[in-house]
Amino acid sequence: MVAQQQDSPVEQVTVAPVQAGARIASLDLIRGIAVLGILLANITGFAHVDIAYYWPPALPGGGDTADRLIWLAQYVLVDGKFRGLFSILFGAGMVLFIERIPDYQTAALLQMRRLFWLILFGLAHFYLLFKGDILFSYGCAGMFALYAVPLKARTQLTIGIIWAMLGALWQGIAYLPAVLTVLGGADANPTAISLYQQFWQGQLADAARSGQLMAGDSYLAILRYRLTQESGDLWSYFSFGFVETIPLMMIGMGLFRSGVFHSGEGKPHWRGPALAALVLGLALNLAAGLFVYSRDFTPFITQMAFFGFSGFANVPLLVGGTCLLAQWAARTRDGAGDSWLVLRLSDAGRMAFSNYIGTSLVMVLIFQGWAGDRFGTMHRAELLVVVTLGWAMMIAFSRVWLARFRRGPLEWLWRCLTYWRIFPNRI
Repeated sequence: MVAQQQDSPVEQVTVAPVQAGARIASLDLIRGIAVLGILLANITGFAHVDIAYYWPPALPGGGDTADRLIWLAQYVLVDGKFRGLFSILFGAGMVLFIERIPDYQTAALLQMRRLFWLILFGLAHFYLLFKGDILFSYGCAGMFALYAVPLKARTQLTIGIIWAMLGALWQGIAYLPAVLTVLGGADANPTAISLYQQFWQGQLADAARSGQLMAGDSYLAILRYRLTQESGDLWSYFSFGFVETIPLMMIGMGLFRSGVFHSGEGKPHWRGPALAALVLGLALNLAAGLFVYSRDFTPFITQMAFFGFSGFANVPLLVGGTCLLAQWAARTRDGAGDSWLVLRLSDAGRMAFSNYIGTSLVMVLIFQGWAGDRFGTMHRAELLVVVTLGWAMMIAFSRVWLARFRRGPLEWLWRCLTYWRIFPNRI
């Protein structure tokens, strides 16, 4: 897999993956927190049909009080937050990757190659393991986000924040007519009510078909269904990049260029605004979550809150939270000695790609009917136990692997494919 040195500008410049000593330690630590959080966010999607992810009555027995309270806690603190954090970190990583290489054209070509392989990894993950893949969306969104890399930090932040908020509002508006009809009660148009009821019943029927398949005893049947019936979801993931992923990547670029992730650059003047933004985002999410809870999870109200308003509230939460988390991470990694937990989280962050795919494989083996046969059977409280075990697995695996190798298995493979050469990995 060694390329001819004069075939393209990429091979005319000596480039190689960043070495361990050149890594930004705070990014590894935050990435470790994010990859653990992603499992908590995705666990309901692994264990149940899609609508159970945002609609507790789809859980066993219609969902108990604990299911609903855990939904509320996850809505406020988890759902969309860790995906958003990963998007911000991805944008920061794009700038870091490009700024390491003196020639911008070479750096951009390498980044495009890197994103191309990520798209292929995402497609494999989507079809073979988990419908809720984010890698495909990141790869596609990254191709467009590349155009934002040369912009100034303030421009990246301004455009990213406004774009992300408008994108969330645009998603929420799609549910507004149905929500207004539902809230209209007895005064609502009967024809409109009938149409929305039919639409919701169609979603329930699709969920029932999917649930039967996932709980069945044939992996090939699941794969066939995903190829023939769910491939259209990839278009949704692609378009979602223009709603959320690209603007959040731009925010990550701006934060990185502003020095947020670098040691010694956490200036006191932005701590107050960052904390205020975090509190504002949490308050808005809590208000929306309590309203949904008070309406007993009326379907379209729940969907509007989950897919629209939450994204809007998450923008200040993510910007403020990322700044504070980066400050804490930089200060922690600059200390005289890192704690056991900090080291283990950093290890998990260095292997975030491998851990993300690895946990998907493990969850498939636990839940799908042809394997562990637990699909559709567990309540949210029980799923928290599975998440805790998954966290322990990621931490242990990362520690054992990195004691012997420089990079995680998929991180190593991704870099070899990006640079089109074999790098040594054993320590």
